[in-house]
Amino acid sequence: MLFSRLNLEAEPMPAFTPHRASNSENCSSSNVQQRLQQVTHAVVVIFLEFFAWGLLTTPMLTVLHEMFPQHTFLMNGLVQGVKGFLSFLSAPLIGALSDIWGRKSFLLMTVFFTCAPIPFMKISPRWYFALISVSGIFAVTFSVIFAYVADITEEHERSTAYGLVSATFAASLVTSPAIGAYLSAQYGDSLVVLVATVIAVADIAFVFFVVPESLPDKMRLTSWGFPISWEQADPFASLRRVGKDTTVLLICVTVFLSYLPEAGQYSSFFLYLRQVIEFSPAAITGFIAMVGILSIVAQTLFFGVLMRTIGKKNTVLLGLGFQLFQLAWYGFGSEPWMMWAAGTVAAMSSITFPAISALVSHSASPDQQGVAQGMITGIRGLCNGLGPALYGFIFFLFNVELNEMETMKLVVPGPPFLFGACSVIFALVVAFFIPEHHQLAEVKTCTANKADSSSAAHAQNGSPLSLPVSDTEDLEPLLQDSVIPVCKSHPLLKKTNPLFP
Repeated sequence: MLFSRLNLEAEPMPAFTPHRASNSENCSSSNVQQRLQQVTHAVVVIFLEFFAWGLLTTPMLTVLHEMFPQHTFLMNGLVQGVKGFLSFLSAPLIGALSDIWGRKSFLLMTVFFTCAPIPFMKISPRWYFALISVSGIFAVTFSVIFAYVADITEEHERSTAYGLVSATFAASLVTSPAIGAYLSAQYGDSLVVLVATVIAVADIAFVFFVVPESLPDKMRLTSWGFPISWEQADPFASLRRVGKDTTVLLICVTVFLSYLPEAGQYSSFFLYLRQVIEFSPAAITGFIAMVGILSIVAQTLFFGVLMRTIGKKNTVLLGLGFQLFQLAWYGFGSEPWMMWAAGTVAAMSSITFPAISALVSHSASPDQQGVAQGMITGIRGLCNGLGPALYGFIFFLFNVELNEMETMKLVVPGPPFLFGACSVIFALVVAFFIPEHHQLAEVKTCTANKADSSSAAHAQNGSPLSLPVSDTEDLEPLLQDSVIPVCKSHPLLKKTNPLFP
């Protein structure tokens, strides 16, 4: 994740006379300022949405336990699992529709439905959890935002622009839980829900009144002549390509085995800290801030050094090693200090997915970046649905219930985390056989696409912060970069900029 400033300096256009050069430079400067302003719009939208949800970290744990006192972990896993799986199913369709009808209308829709459950936390907890589950159909704000950024930036600017958006997301989740916990302790949960609702309404109003459409009118009008094929809307399309190349198969298996426990961990870990390890709300917010800050340090400082010194594959293996260590520590640990220590290791494990993405980007040819990254993000999207449900079921299977923890001491306090550690062991074994220098096998594409293959965008080597998001949407591969589809058999091979969570 990058906290560097946007570098949106356009290259001056060639000119034949000094007068024309001046006009060209003025035009370029004006375009740069306009793009910078529009990127700022995307940053504000992301910050407000996740800041509102971050405020609810402490109240949400309380409401969850009150609503489901008997099977809290199981119900939490099912709610988050349904939401994640619905996001996985709907993301390709929303991305394809936004290519035709424009980004703003779908951005407004995703922000509205993502934030709609917030006021129901106090109005009706039953409706709150029901709405959270079904909101997954539209909980793909990140995907639409990245498509929006792809529309308004030049290819060489996008990596930095995406980094700014991701860093803003991280900053909102580092700061908002602490603010929410303070307001809850001083004034009660009702005020926190009210403040979060006001921020969500402000975000919706900002999109409606301030954010401009990024897809040009002529592009939208022309796109109406291209119907959406089932493959464009099929969430399993990228997954079916996995077996076409041995290297990408190994990478995808590694991602599945490592991200499945990660997705489950994010859905239940803070409830686990609160109710089982007995962390106070202040301790939980401090934990989130610590892991968030250390993750940023790991991804900005250590990641670059590791990539240069030990290479992409070894960085993946190192990140998986950190993940294995922290999951095992969470599984066997029963004291608060163990959780804090394991949290520092968890922050270091955040280098895994950026390294995997870099390995895929390096292995894929320029015209196959979209396909390769689409496979990886498709796997992650599937894990967002399966992971939370799996963790909830394992808690239930081992009779880890909140009302029983005071009367019994378990040998393994966190069975799902130990299961996750076993899964990562298999991921390490699979990753060991990934060749570091390999060109992915050719994927059959349309002739028209081959002529434009050199313009395919390179994937960004970043990842979302290792923090739980209330609406895990892990950045589905939707970035169509405002071009008319020329190959219906392979919609991912348009001029794209895929970005993962």
